[in-house]
Amino acid sequence: MSKLDRVESTALRTLSEIYLTEVKDKAIGFMTLTEVRITNDYSYLTMYYTVLGDEADKHRAEEALERSKKFVRSRFASKMNLRKVPEFRFKYDESLDYGNKIEQGLKEVLSDSKDND
Repeated sequence: MSKLDRVESTALRTLSEIYLTEVKDKAIGFMTLTEVRITNDYSYLTMYYTVLGDEADKHRAEEALERSKKFVRSRFASKMNLRKVPEFRFKYDESLDYGNKIEQGLKEVLSDSKDND
């Protein structure tokens, strides 16, 4: 495991803890951080997240993430031992939605094949 991998793993745990215990915005309540990616020069940190709910819930969570960005970045800086604190970016993790679509498609195919038997 490279140093960057270890930093990303620690960053994910740290950010999850900050959002869970210190950010009071209710729109973040059903959000889960799934992955953190940091550029090699530590300039940018991309947080991948999912949200339990519909498109409106996703939009509210995105807005809440942007609103809390400065606070979370300052808390992150105090907890992580990095020479440079990266700028935060947020990206919705579509892999869960994609997996659910595939699962739904498989269920439909299986139910159609049972009906044809």
